[in-house]
Amino acid sequence: MNKQTLIKKAAIISISAAMGLGTLLAVSPASQADAATSSSSSYATTKGQQVVNFGKKYMGTPYKFGASTSTTKVFDCSSFMKHIFKKYGVNLPRTAAQQSKVGVAVSKANLKPGDMVFFSSGSRANGKNVTHVAVYAGNGKILHTYGKPGVTISNLNSGTWKKTYLKARRVL
Repeated sequence: MNKQTLIKKAAIISISAAMGLGTLLAVSPASQADAATSSSSSYATTKGQQVVNFGKKYMGTPYKFGASTSTTKVFDCSSFMKHIFKKYGVNLPRTAAQQSKVGVAVSKANLKPGDMVFFSSGSRANGKNVTHVAVYAGNGKILHTYGKPGVTISNLNSGTWKKTYLKARRVL
């Protein structure tokens, strides 16, 4: 075998080995795991989840009925919704009753994080009128503000919130 033929064969073997190694790396379990992680993390950060995560930064902020929409020192339920949704491009009306007419209806069974949920609760409630609003946080939980706890997370499927639930709207 002459020197030129030997060099050609060595080059072909090197290129083949490099291609084989590249293919092996492309389908390695580590690469598959990385791909799965990146797709699930992008799923977890939907716009609705971003609204909820932003709202959680205000946990414990005091409740004040009729709170101004120009402060984050105190909130009422609708000013809190107005504030957290505005950051993500949704300009909501001022009151819970007005907010309950925005977006599209969604069933309780199909709630997703970021959906707004409405209630007839408190001293102004008659069982049919909207008097309270919260944002669905996932896993049967709502993020909202009322009374002594201020901004808090509650269970949608028990107690007052289960009994006074009226409807839900999707605005994202």
